[in-house]
Amino acid sequence: MKPVIASAAKQSSFVILFWIASSLALLAMTGCAPQQQVYSPLAADETHLPLKSWLPKGKPKAIIIAVHGFNDYSNAFQTTGAFFKAHGIAVVAYDQRGFGRASYIGIWGNEKNLTSDLAECVKQTSRRWLQAPIYILGESMGGAVAIAALADPTFPKVQGVILSAPALWGAETMNPLYHGSLWLAAHTWPSYRLSGRELHIMASDNILMLEALGRDKLVIKQTRIDAIYGLVGLMDDAYEHISDVKTPVLLLYGAHDEVIPREPIEAARARFTVPITFVYYPDGYHMLLRDIEGELVMRDILSWMQCQISKNKCHN
Repeated sequence: MKPVIASAAKQSSFVILFWIASSLALLAMTGCAPQQQVYSPLAADETHLPLKSWLPKGKPKAIIIAVHGFNDYSNAFQTTGAFFKAHGIAVVAYDQRGFGRASYIGIWGNEKNLTSDLAECVKQTSRRWLQAPIYILGESMGGAVAIAALADPTFPKVQGVILSAPALWGAETMNPLYHGSLWLAAHTWPSYRLSGRELHIMASDNILMLEALGRDKLVIKQTRIDAIYGLVGLMDDAYEHISDVKTPVLLLYGAHDEVIPREPIEAARARFTVPITFVYYPDGYHMLLRDIEGELVMRDILSWMQCQISKNKCHN
């Protein structure tokens, strides 16, 4: 049997029929509210976010701050980090709150935490490597975090943002029945956990990588309903603020992505008001950077970064 990794956004559809039948009754019996971590800026407390870095010898030509996807953690960029290190570019990745080795595993990290953590990481990176151009690489949920953060006019300056199959799925492109059922579920039985295995979603054609993820104890396999609810809220908020992003964008998407549908990606693409380069991979899946042809994606990212650094006109 082939290994699968389910989409957090689509997991809500798996339980729709059950929740429509039972949620209203449960709502009358319970007063549960979705849980999320309290907002506490990194700069103001002792919150620790585990960090991985891949550093070339000498001063890096550029720095990539990599933001992982839902239920994943910084190890997602192991291959990516090694590739860019070999090309003189540093990669820094951290475990977002609620994931990997960070605090309160499985509890939604709170959008304000996730976006402010990214801003603080950019500030600290900028202080460490003065004048080196900084890029943000957001994979799936990490793309939504990046867009929500960059939409804030106080966000520190970066050279560009790279979105790999970003979770930019606004409410206007989501089935309202899914959205409503998820709200009911999150407010009645927020701690209920889903695996999504029944959806049979292939996240990549790299089977060995998927099998390794299945064995990795730091990858969340059972997801709380309220965490999915938090993710959907983040996706919707990021989608609504796309036009506020003021930095060049590289958008990557695969034809075989079974996690984020093509429709919301195209809708999101149309909302950008800044220069955007869109690359479509006919053989690509959701985990583009870890697909069998992942190196092709990395080389495209490298070319785009070099284009941005040299100030040349980049092809759309």
